[in-house]
Amino acid sequence: MRHTEKHRVLRIGWLRAAVLGANDGIVSTASLVLGVAAAGAGSSTIMLTGVAGLVAGAMSMAAGEYVSVSSQADVENADLDRERQELATDPLRETAELAAIYVKRGLDKALASQVASQLMAFDALATHARDELGISSTLTAKPLQAALTSAATFSVGAAMPLLVVLLVPASLLVWAVTLSALVSLGLLGALSAHAGGAAIMTASLRVTFWGALAMAMTALVGSLFGVAA
Repeated sequence: MRHTEKHRVLRIGWLRAAVLGANDGIVSTASLVLGVAAAGAGSSTIMLTGVAGLVAGAMSMAAGEYVSVSSQADVENADLDRERQELATDPLRETAELAAIYVKRGLDKALASQVASQLMAFDALATHARDELGISSTLTAKPLQAALTSAATFSVGAAMPLLVVLLVPASLLVWAVTLSALVSLGLLGALSAHAGGAAIMTASLRVTFWGALAMAMTALVGSLFGVAA
């Protein structure tokens, strides 16, 4: 029978990286702009700071995601290698281990043993990866995908405060960057919730609150330790 249901969990790999990148791009760049603006810096200095933050942030996100997700992939591959060796040397024990897992999930012993034997015959390694180790093709680590997605969405998010710096007079910059960043964060939360099938209002408020807190703290530091007379 054809499987027609569309499960949003299939999006979790790229969606997590995309939300993380866009959120960080908006918050970190807007915070930098607000901090430098609150310190009394000129427009050119503010723009230079923002551009530097965009480039450094995008590269940092890409490198950080690639390294961290690669570490996850290394752990998964090590566990799979160990499982592959155990299946080759002691398949009966592995079948019994699989059956015990199914018993814990609610099957009786006879049915669990039958299911374990049939799944072992079909694809032993994939079955143990999924049911024993919790590794599936849907959730497996994809370092390059995470790195590229985070870098791209960070750049898009970071471009918003820089566009405001270009278009808005210096006298209105702090308020304009703050407002545009909060609106962008709210939209990001709503879009991510929609893509993941979650509650839109909850996600929007969560993303906006933490972004507002970060920007407020940065602006406070800039005003306390500013260079302006």
